[in-house]
Amino acid sequence: MTEANPPDGGADQAIQLAHQLFDAARTGDAATLSRYLDAGVPATLTNSAGDSLLMLAAYHGHAGIVADLAGRGVDVNAVNDKGQTPLAGVAFKGYPDVAEALVGAGADPDQGQPTARQTALMFNRQELLDLFGPA
Repeated sequence: MTEANPPDGGADQAIQLAHQLFDAARTGDAATLSRYLDAGVPATLTNSAGDSLLMLAAYHGHAGIVADLAGRGVDVNAVNDKGQTPLAGVAFKGYPDVAEALVGAGADPDQGQPTARQTALMFNRQELLDLFGPA
């Protein structure tokens, strides 16, 4: 006798879907990500390192996805397992458009470790420091 849905089949499918969504955030596949989020997948989904969809989209320079996730109520100051914020990742990579989206959604440049402000100083990202304003 065979089963149509083995007991662990659902878990395997959920893990596979999560990987697909993390990849969509990394690669900028906004259509796929939006479709699943609209269908009820939590926008707060995180991977095993504590990286959220927002963190991955921000780190890879996808301002549109960042704005969409922020608009869905995702915490723009949430830290991953290393204590890093999406804004600090953006300061490291140097994406001013993503930084603008995050700051516009309430991201704090002085959260996390290292902070986005410290990271921007380290990498001499004056445009981001100007955006962050005074400490």
